[in-house]
Amino acid sequence: MSNTSSTREVWITGIGLASSLGEGLDQHWDALEARKVNVDEATFAPYPVHPIVKLNYDAQIPKKGDQRQMEAWQRIGTYAAGLALDSAGLKGNTDILSRMDMIVAAGGGERDLAVDAAVINDQAQGNAAPGTLNERLMSDLRPTLFLAQLSNLLAGNISIVHGVTGSSRTFMGEEAAGTDAFRIALARIVSGQSDIALVGAAHNGERKDLLMLYEFGDFALKNKFAPVWARDASHSGFALGSGGVFLVIESKDHAQARGAKPFARLTHVVADHARRSTPGNITAVLDGLWAKLGAKADAPILTSATGAAQATDEERAFLKKHASAPVRALGTSFGHLIEAQFPLGLALAALSLSRGKLFAANDTTGLEVETTASPSQIVVVNTGHWRGEGMALVESVPA
Repeated sequence: MSNTSSTREVWITGIGLASSLGEGLDQHWDALEARKVNVDEATFAPYPVHPIVKLNYDAQIPKKGDQRQMEAWQRIGTYAAGLALDSAGLKGNTDILSRMDMIVAAGGGERDLAVDAAVINDQAQGNAAPGTLNERLMSDLRPTLFLAQLSNLLAGNISIVHGVTGSSRTFMGEEAAGTDAFRIALARIVSGQSDIALVGAAHNGERKDLLMLYEFGDFALKNKFAPVWARDASHSGFALGSGGVFLVIESKDHAQARGAKPFARLTHVVADHARRSTPGNITAVLDGLWAKLGAKADAPILTSATGAAQATDEERAFLKKHASAPVRALGTSFGHLIEAQFPLGLALAALSLSRGKLFAANDTTGLEVETTASPSQIVVVNTGHWRGEGMALVESVPA
């Protein structure tokens, strides 16, 4: 699957970014250059987590009532969306916002852990009469909780708070949802179905219910934090991260008409699903996606490599075929943001191209190497922890 080929150029004109490293582009660039890692090994022990920095939500979500009815991941996402609109010079531009399309990659809502624990304890202790489960869920869970768990409410809140009222789409499907959000948005603009879109995702990794689910699948990193490439069979998995990433992408003509300057150009987004039961198939799928991009052999690679054993081992095999390309694993600095990991890669690729350099390596194994070259292309690789592969080519825009 790929975006439709056309000569219609698509620019990235706005970037909104909030994560464990800070908020905004300057804070993130400085943190990456300083090889900063913000990881909490105590709060959710034995699972390390990359917590979101403290945000002043009033700056992007001025109404306290709006903030109260959102879950954490929705607040993070709505905040990042506001940063993207500010970055693109679109905040308050009702003419453009009223026709701006929006595509969001989202997970499910957050659980009420106190209710869940009480119900499970009653069941485990044999204190639950027939029908108790239904009675507890109907009486203990407030109706608004069910509404807050709707995945498309992140898009709804962005629409309410920031006035983005064009078409709206929400994709689910973990890492693959992030790839497809941009694949579809790019295809729509390239084909002329859309002129401008707000695209992105948010993730709250500071959740015991998520850690439990990923532990059941043996995906969660345990005990001490380690850089992605230093994780091996005896110490594999990902550390969840919290963050929000939104980008404004638009046709070159639309951007020029309003005097907007690009960070970079989004050229291709391609996606596929590897048959994980077949050893080597992830590597083969990544090889096939690379062949569709038309990237230079030495184009830097930003990868979502998680540290989960099979996927990351096969991604290493793919990277060995591109030994001349500098590599950066985002999971070391940011943790794994699931749906938001691919948007994060695109944001950092565009930021790097706009600054004319790749940020510092943050690796203890020697796989990542420093480079002083000024890149004209960056490839973003998205390998899901258990399904879904994607890739994008981001290019510089000549001055």
